[in-house]
Amino acid sequence: MKLTKEYIKKYFKSENFFNRELSWLEFNRRVLEEATNPNLPLLERVKFISIFFSNLDEFYMIRVSGLKEQIRAKVFETSIDGLTPIDQLAKIEETVQPMVKQIYDYWHTIVLPELRKNNIFICDINELSEEEKKGLNQYFLKEIYPVLTPLAFDPGRPFPYISNLSLSFAILVKKPNGEKHFARVKIPSILPRLLRIDHIIDKNSSSQQSNSIKYVWIGDLIKSNLNMLFPGLDAVEAYRFRITRNTDLEIQEDEADDLLQLIEENIRLRKFGSVVRLEVESNMPDYMLDTLVENLEITRNDVHIIDGNLGLADVMILYDLSLPHLKDKPFYPVPSLNIEEEENIFSMISKRDILLHHPYESFTPVVDFIKEASRDPDVLAIKQTLYRIGQNSPIVKYLIEAAESKKQVAVLVELKARFDEENNIYWARELEKAGVHVVYGLVGLKTHAKMTLVVRKELDGVKRYVHLSTGNYNTSTAKLYTDLGLFTADEEICADVSEIFNYLTGYSEQKKYRKLSVAPVNKRQTFLELINREIQNVKSGGKGRLIFKLNSLVDPVIIAALYEASNQGVKIDLIVRGICCLVPQAPGLSENIRVVSIVGRFLEHSRIYYFYNNGQEEIYLSSADLMQRNLDRRVEVTFPVENPQLRKFIKEEILKTCLRDNQKARILLPTGKYVFYHPVYTEKPLNHQEYLIKYVSKKHKKPIRAKNK
Repeated sequence: MKLTKEYIKKYFKSENFFNRELSWLEFNRRVLEEATNPNLPLLERVKFISIFFSNLDEFYMIRVSGLKEQIRAKVFETSIDGLTPIDQLAKIEETVQPMVKQIYDYWHTIVLPELRKNNIFICDINELSEEEKKGLNQYFLKEIYPVLTPLAFDPGRPFPYISNLSLSFAILVKKPNGEKHFARVKIPSILPRLLRIDHIIDKNSSSQQSNSIKYVWIGDLIKSNLNMLFPGLDAVEAYRFRITRNTDLEIQEDEADDLLQLIEENIRLRKFGSVVRLEVESNMPDYMLDTLVENLEITRNDVHIIDGNLGLADVMILYDLSLPHLKDKPFYPVPSLNIEEEENIFSMISKRDILLHHPYESFTPVVDFIKEASRDPDVLAIKQTLYRIGQNSPIVKYLIEAAESKKQVAVLVELKARFDEENNIYWARELEKAGVHVVYGLVGLKTHAKMTLVVRKELDGVKRYVHLSTGNYNTSTAKLYTDLGLFTADEEICADVSEIFNYLTGYSEQKKYRKLSVAPVNKRQTFLELINREIQNVKSGGKGRLIFKLNSLVDPVIIAALYEASNQGVKIDLIVRGICCLVPQAPGLSENIRVVSIVGRFLEHSRIYYFYNNGQEEIYLSSADLMQRNLDRRVEVTFPVENPQLRKFIKEEILKTCLRDNQKARILLPTGKYVFYHPVYTEKPLNHQEYLIKYVSKKHKKPIRAKNK
């Protein structure tokens, strides 16, 4: 499909696109809905409250900071939806402030009373017994006081540096002569925000004989002991505040001699990014707020007045309580491969493509694939991409083991994976120490593709085995994110993967691949051609059908192509967890497009692209969403699922149940708002994720695999 001027003029109008930032906020509103869902167990709601605030922190660190950078640079161009950066900031605040108020009201009026009913108490200091107060004060003297650093602010001492997302006290102290001074005390982040009393004071004391669980906020304990930090003075007033800094610093890769050194320097600079948000307690007096605003070099528009404890993301600690009756029924991934004694994983892959669906099925076979490759004397080489590795990675351990066994091991570690840079730098150095060939990525591109290639010497010659995935090689997130992984020995796919690794580690101008599409090389054009094929099929009297499941749909060119397909009669279902800039069900624009979003127990992360193709159905899995960054600024891989049995599973058990979900699914309206898709009278309740939990439990003896064609 060629993008003609007429085509652009037809669809590239501001009213045809939702704003990216506001669409993301609507996603976080769906998280808020889960946080306030009375049908969820109490601690599950607490978990979603934490997720809501963690999401919001990152949104301000990255997206809001970017808009403020544009304003500082006097960039007033409108986004494709017609909003200037100033307009977007205003609408963001209009949206965020009521949401924050709603969730704080819910925390105070619903969650705290329900916690108390379940013998979980978050107490004020003055609610505690004298014995408990004494024990906490002893803990303060021993564990907290030594790490506190009061910082004065006066003509001889400049305003102190305040770290990102740190919680602090702004304090007014008075000398005996009546002089008043400003000071700041940081609440140490190395200690938990909520202190569990029975873990602190003598467990044998009489006050600890009940079954209740009591917490106090560490800030309350520090505040009650502030005078100890200012001997001979009086801490007259103390109010909490919290700042958010710009952490999205631009990396000038083309000017760097050493990418690793450049990333390390940027991590250091990130700590000093400009302040984009100041959260303060609602009772902070104006003179103190003015002092903060002036010295943090912000405006009152950057201030959020909070009626409650700041930084509620930290309440996730409550989810760690061993109280199963207050959580969802436990779920454990089912074993997904049964390897016979005479077999190994390579012989299984030789016989059939194997599809794994996480977290419903265990991630262990992926780790075992690397483990077996590292120890198999017939394996000659292992190549892998690592984006978000995680801590204590068993995969890295086996890659190191393989290198120490003199196998050829090449790993691309993406140092630019946001907020995982330090962890990835550590693992890159550990791999290099073991003799692994480590590549850090391509200049100007992030490598987001998820690929592993194993080269093995066999009786009939050298053979290649591949694992391709929609998600990261991270054993922790594999328990929480829904993703699909494919093991295959298909010669053409393996050849493509080999050539992509050559592109990553060497030099290549390759433009075509056998079965894979690769961003930024040909993925955009491939998708436009596949969408156009559905249009042509309809024009020829056939049927056109598309189902896309992804995290974000932002790219305006792809959106315009979907509008054209809709207007030509192609039926389109989009399952978009997060951002969606496409306006669905709009007359004359997108009447044949429906957008569904599912926010539930697991994070929907898999990317699936279904094309009806006049009955010759095609399904592709991918590491990529349909965003400009994925199509133009990242190395991404999209791979086909060619076995009919596996395609049927994806279509019937994943895509169709997503579209039939009437418990956790929301429908996107042409207004940009989402509404629950409630079952009609004849429909049975269906929760997509719960359905799949039951499905794999029944099928665990028959993993999702298929004989090759």
